Amino acid sequence: MPLRIAITVGDPAGIGPEIIAKTVDQLWPSIERGDLSVAIIGSWITHQTACRSLGIENRAVLQSEAAFRTKPAPLSFLEAEAIPSDHAPGNPTAAGGLVAYNAVVLAVRLALHAHIDAICTAPLSKEGLSLAGKPYAGHTELLADLTGASGPVMMLAHGAFRVSHVTTHMALSDVAARVTPERIARVVELTEAMLRQIGLAQPRIAVAALNPHAGEGGLFGRQDIDIVAPTVVALAARGIAVEGPISGDTVFVKLRAGQYDAVVAMYHDQGHIPVKLLGFAVDPKTGAWNALSGVNLTLGLPIIRTSVDHGTAFDIAGKWVASAQSMMEAVEFAIQLATPAHRSGK
Repeated sequence: MPLRIAITVGDPAGIGPEIIAKTVDQLWPSIERGDLSVAIIGSWITHQTACRSLGIENRAVLQSEAAFRTKPAPLSFLEAEAIPSDHAPGNPTAAGGLVAYNAVVLAVRLALHAHIDAICTAPLSKEGLSLAGKPYAGHTELLADLTGASGPVMMLAHGAFRVSHVTTHMALSDVAARVTPERIARVVELTEAMLRQIGLAQPRIAVAALNPHAGEGGLFGRQDIDIVAPTVVALAARGIAVEGPISGDTVFVKLRAGQYDAVVAMYHDQGHIPVKLLGFAVDPKTGAWNALSGVNLTLGLPIIRTSVDHGTAFDIAGKWVASAQSMMEAVEFAIQLATPAHRSGK
């Protein structure tokens, strides 16, 4: 049996349909050989439009969920929600938000019932979700709700540059209260487990400091001294190769130098900025982004989920110039994570 991946469209008014069409076209040789089975979940109309506009053959077979569960096509398309034929790219809408939401719901249902091995998600719009009456802060929160997972963890990866997060979508003023020994320990534990899952026998993890210079002896706050440091010591005593707190202005340099296999960041921008700075290639002459590299993973779920490390890019949606590199990397990472369990028949 081939390894089975579901790809959700995200917001159909963004670049999701385009990068999925390009990615599936690259994956077609593996699908045709029978090594991989792919189910695209989204809006059939926008998928057809993307393939036609890009000059890519639409090889997907439109199937109902029941038909897919019984006999999936090598490349299936499951419609999450019908969308108006005049739905235009470029702006979030309630209709687009509903497609994005229902696609994730369907993918999770299939994953929980072992009809697929992993989920890859294209970017959705928080505004679109809100317009559709589904006010989630993002995929991480939605996936946790759908799977019943407690305390999921967001990790970004750009090659060997891996960063997981203690907190993500919240005001900076609320972060300090969420930096607890329990949360730090959970993020470190899940990070170590993921690193072992991809083949690192003795993963090395650094915990970034919350405050500048790890609090400078208490002058800039005591959280790193009173909370982070004792938690790291306790984790290390259990045999986890973890160090910290390490000042945020140096820890990522050490990660890039290969001194660690991952960094645990304390808040959204502390972790996102270095990964995206490395992953977004910019043309120095025009200032345009010409490549987007990186993967977003959700740790702590009962299913495997990877995603692109960028947003909906409404500004270029429908221009057919979006890079599919991050989506391709997300699929490859999902395959890497799902392969051991798939081979063992789990």
